[in-house]
Amino acid sequence: MTLVEAAVETLEDALAAKRAGADRIELCANLGVGGTTPSAGLIASVVPQVNHPVFVMIRPRGGDFVYAADEIDAMIEDIDRARPLGIAGIVAGALRSDGSVDVESMRRLMSPAAGLPVTFHRAFDVVANRTEALEQVIDLGASRVLTSGGAETAPEGASAIALLVDQAGERISIIAGGTIRDHNVRDVIARTGVREVHARLVNEASMRALVNAVKITRA
Repeated sequence: MTLVEAAVETLEDALAAKRAGADRIELCANLGVGGTTPSAGLIASVVPQVNHPVFVMIRPRGGDFVYAADEIDAMIEDIDRARPLGIAGIVAGALRSDGSVDVESMRRLMSPAAGLPVTFHRAFDVVANRTEALEQVIDLGASRVLTSGGAETAPEGASAIALLVDQAGERISIIAGGTIRDHNVRDVIARTGVREVHARLVNEASMRALVNAVKITRA
């Protein structure tokens, strides 16, 4: 069975994703730059109305994923504000300037999220060594890694995603993301072996078509 996660940035889009059959919501602001932390007010409105698992992006800005100490502090404050609102998990990622996972900063971020699943987001796609980075993320105790396999899109990175799925085994879930659509999702699943896919909600009809395509793979 393959789970569908929909990335959204408004209450209306979250409700549309739910109606379309998405299994989980990733709530963000500014999806045009890859997503940043949504407001507490948006989180508070989405969680009770959607009644689906809502994972919240924790990212202070667009651009690179190398964060100063004050940015990490701000992200910790965002987690502290979001957690009491009933979120199901957080989505975060931090790198060092050498392209490795910033283990120290990730530990700081995961501490206030203790007990909640953590997805390491597509910062993973710009790491210097995916094999080493995956082991670092596993050691941190994250639940998922969202990746296109280092390519522009998941279909282009399918071979690399498949290698990550094999390496991960049952230790962590690999989510394929990056231009996942109804016309390519079944091929991505078949080529990679992922059990979760991630797609930005373009509109309700396209999300429903994607979910229906995934259902065929579940049958």
